Amino acid sequence: MADLSGYKRTVLETARRLVEERYLVGTGGNISALVEGEQLIAITPSSMDYLKMKESDICIVDFERNLVEGEFRPSVETGMHLAVYQKRPDVNAVIHTHQVYPSLFSLIGESIPALFDEQVANLGEVVKWVPYGLSGSVDLLNNLAAAVDNNCNAFILQNHGAILLGVDMEQAFRNVKILDKVAQAYYLALTTNKPITALPLKMVETIFDLLKSEQRKEGRRKKKLSRGKESGAEETKE
Repeated sequence: MADLSGYKRTVLETARRLVEERYLVGTGGNISALVEGEQLIAITPSSMDYLKMKESDICIVDFERNLVEGEFRPSVETGMHLAVYQKRPDVNAVIHTHQVYPSLFSLIGESIPALFDEQVANLGEVVKWVPYGLSGSVDLLNNLAAAVDNNCNAFILQNHGAILLGVDMEQAFRNVKILDKVAQAYYLALTTNKPITALPLKMVETIFDLLKSEQRKEGRRKKKLSRGKESGAEETKE
């Protein structure tokens, strides 16, 4: 099994950075990292203040939602994180926030269209609005699992908040910041009551194709790694 301490440390450090930059408050939201080559994730525990959290408090959970390591209950949203990892082979980190401006769009039922090159290059062609499901419920899990098939990396959860994906934790963290900028700019533009220009469709397709290409490479890399581990396991048995 992989050394889990590095994954725990990454989750904890990211949580603290998000609090310091005011994307998380108190115990809201959750963060997870996929353990490479294993069906395990490191994820924040439920209802614990991020600034009081220690590395040993981070939970290790398998894909059946069993607690493998840790003394506290994993985040109530663990199933939502696992659903993303199982549907998206390119994703290695997930961050769920209750950011103000993305949460605003969660209340008005509106997706955010492609407005900036930077947005499409990192988040995808749209920040999709995902129908409501109670925190930790099967409805929320299923609604998000259906939405992430679009290969984008940012989603708005109805009456809840946002969820950001990344091929690594740095990308997921960067996507939190990009979504915040995009949501704030879009909100302010809407308040002017003037026409809003989205990016030309052809440009959106071109930029988004580049993002999807990079993400497919990560999916193939992980698949190759998994096959290598399976082959090694078979040789050991023999």
